[in-house]
Amino acid sequence: MANSKPSQTTSSLWKQGLCWLLLLGPLFFLSYGQVNQFTATRNDVASMVFNWEHAIPFIPWTIVPYWSIDLLYGLSLFICTSKQELTRHGCRLLVASVVACIGFLFFPLRFSFIRPETQGIFGWLFHQLEQFDLPYNQAPSLHIILAWLLWLRFRQHLGRETRFLCGGWFLLIAASVLTTWQHHFIDVISGFIVAVAISYTIPIEGQWRWKRPSPHALRLAAKYATASALFSLLGLLIPYGSILLWPAVALLIVSLGYAGLGTSVFQKNDAGHLSLSARLLLWPYLTGARVSRKWFSRHIPSVSPILDGIFLGGFPGKFTLPNAVLDLTAEFHRKAPSAFRWSAHPLMDLTPPALQDIDAILLKLSQLRLTNDTVLVCCALGLSRSATVVAAWLLAKNHVSSVPQAIALIKHHRPQIVLTPAHIQVLETYKETRCQTST
Repeated sequence: MANSKPSQTTSSLWKQGLCWLLLLGPLFFLSYGQVNQFTATRNDVASMVFNWEHAIPFIPWTIVPYWSIDLLYGLSLFICTSKQELTRHGCRLLVASVVACIGFLFFPLRFSFIRPETQGIFGWLFHQLEQFDLPYNQAPSLHIILAWLLWLRFRQHLGRETRFLCGGWFLLIAASVLTTWQHHFIDVISGFIVAVAISYTIPIEGQWRWKRPSPHALRLAAKYATASALFSLLGLLIPYGSILLWPAVALLIVSLGYAGLGTSVFQKNDAGHLSLSARLLLWPYLTGARVSRKWFSRHIPSVSPILDGIFLGGFPGKFTLPNAVLDLTAEFHRKAPSAFRWSAHPLMDLTPPALQDIDAILLKLSQLRLTNDTVLVCCALGLSRSATVVAAWLLAKNHVSSVPQAIALIKHHRPQIVLTPAHIQVLETYKETRCQTST
């Protein structure tokens, strides 16, 4: 009986995976094929190709990895270990087909190279492909979109060595769209952008949340939105400035975080890891945050002992002391070894935490203290978010009897802390509502 529940769960997931396959398979072939046939009748289909692409060799054997994506597509629906993972993965695949077909209809393109005749088994595979796939349905490359989405699923369920081999095979699949002369480079780039956008919009872990923002958060949202608009304008006006649309999108997403979506825009889990899609999409902002942290932390101690094994500091770069970390950043990705004890509760930068957040954070701090002598409470620089939480901890543990005493104690050990009137008001409210027994 002890093993019946897991087997039943596995059986249920396999049935759901089969249902997804029965839905997605016919839908894919029907929609993709109909769009392809329709585009073949149009007289407004152009080609977009760079001159250097004529140097890309035609490599017949790469039709094998090209075709393998069909098998991997089906298998991906049977390796998921939870209903949420399977449902969201299925939704990703569904959205991929819909978005790609919309792109094919509104921006029709034609592959312009004439593929050489191929003999043998590879020639047979090319012939089978040509029965279904006309030289249309180019941008965004659905092959690239699916390769990214499938790789994300397989890499999550593989060990380090097999993950490396799997990644190599998916790179072959991605390269094969060029070496089989199926797609031009613009199709690959647009496909990758769409793929990352889909995997970010439909996260496997967590969920999108919206909370009413404070006036201060709305002001920050407006500043980031203005910066986003400026980058967008420059990207459209400057020759070859389209790369500036990347930071524009990243800043717009951060703006939405301050406008109500909160830390969910960073997709950071309890172990301190940002999703790979979030790291790619937000890379310009995240890079700016790392540079800012290094610059402003030059003359600040990385770690400051406060009291009773609690340390206050910036996001750690070296993992020696303390032996556990309570991470309050939303914008930094953990790089500590997996054996290192780490617990994350993301908070938006430059905004005071809510009382519910403080309650949850102090609970995590208590859990860390059960098995660790020392705990680092950190944010970007260890000056505001983490200082507010440590002050609340001092009040909760009756180490001090007032907010000014808590701030004075922390400043004695870390004089660089910056607590605004909003942070202090949160602490006063916390003391009045959560620490009545200390008076």
